[in-house]
Amino acid sequence: MAAVRLVLYASVLVAAALLASLGSFWLAVRPPRLAIPSRPADYRLAVEDVVIRADDGVRLAGWFLPRPGAPAVVLLHGYPAEKADLLPLAMALAPEFATLLVDQRYFGQSEGAATTLGFRERGDLRRVLDFLDGRGAPAIGVFGFSLGGAVALLTAAEDPRIRAIAAYAPFADLRTLGRELYGWMWLARYPFVEAMLLWSRLAFGADISRPSPAEAAARVTVPVLLVHSRQDEQIPFAHAERLRAALAPNGRAELEIMARGRHGELPAGFEGRLASFFRRALASRTGGVEGNPARGPLPTGVEGNPARGPLPTGVEGNPARGPLPTGVEGNPARGPLPTDS
Repeated sequence: MAAVRLVLYASVLVAAALLASLGSFWLAVRPPRLAIPSRPADYRLAVEDVVIRADDGVRLAGWFLPRPGAPAVVLLHGYPAEKADLLPLAMALAPEFATLLVDQRYFGQSEGAATTLGFRERGDLRRVLDFLDGRGAPAIGVFGFSLGGAVALLTAAEDPRIRAIAAYAPFADLRTLGRELYGWMWLARYPFVEAMLLWSRLAFGADISRPSPAEAAARVTVPVLLVHSRQDEQIPFAHAERLRAALAPNGRAELEIMARGRHGELPAGFEGRLASFFRRALASRTGGVEGNPARGPLPTGVEGNPARGPLPTGVEGNPARGPLPTGVEGNPARGPLPTDS
C-alpha cells in the first residue's frame, strides 16, 4: 500500500512539474509586449511603412529609411520590445545608410501567435534581406539587441548576404539561459528546462534551442562587433565569453566590454561607434573592413566605458528573475498593419 501511495505522489509531482513547465513555456513565447511610445517623427525621421511576408505568411511590420546606392543596416530589437526602441540608433545611422527597423514576429505591429526566440526569426530575417535586395542595397549589415543579436548571428551563419553584424548582449545558448533564469530551482532546473523544450517541440515541431547562437557564431566569417556588460542581469557576461570563444577563428570580430551597466544600457557615444563599425565593414561588397587588416585572436575589448541611459525607453524584459523574461505588464492595443510592400 505504501508503494502505491509513493507512486501516486510521484505521479502527482511529475504532472505538476509538467504543468508548471507548460505554463512557463507559454509565458516565454507569449510574453506581455513592451510598447514603446516613441515614433519616427519624434526623431525627425521620415519613414516608409513597409510589410514583409515571412515564409509562413506572418506579416512583419517595418520602418524603412531609404538611401539609394548606400549600404543598408537592419535594426532588430530585443525581447519583448519593438522597433521603436531603436529609433535613436536609426537617427544616427540614417545619414549614411539605408536603415530598416523591423518588428520581430509577435512583437510590435507584426503578426505571429508567438515568438520562437530565434528559431523562425532566422527565416524572417532572410525575407528582410530579400526586401533590401529588391531595393538595390549593395551591402547589408545587421544590428541586433539581445534576442535580435542572437537572430543576426543565427542567420549570418546561413546567409552570406549579411556582410557585418553588431550584436549587443546576445545570448549564446537558449538552454543555458533557461537554466540560469531558473537557477533558484537548483538541480530541478535541468529537467524543468528540458520539459520546456519538449513543449517547444510539440508547439513548433523542433527544438528551438538548436542551433545555438554560439554554434552559429563559429561559422560566421564577416566582421562582428560584440558588446556586453559585465553587470548584465538578464544575459550574464558568460554568454559573451562563450561567443568570443566561438568567434575566435574570425579575424574580423571584436568584443567591446562594458565594466558596468544593466541590460539595455549602452556606453557613451555608442551611436557613433556603431556607425563607424558599419562604415568600415560595409565599405566593400565582400564585407571586408576597409583599412583593417586581418587580426589575430579577439581582443579583450574596452573596459570602463561609462554607461548611459537604457536603450532608450528602459531595460529589455523584466529584471525580475522569473521565467524567460516575462516582460512588462499590459498589452496595449496595436494599430493596423500598413499595406504590403
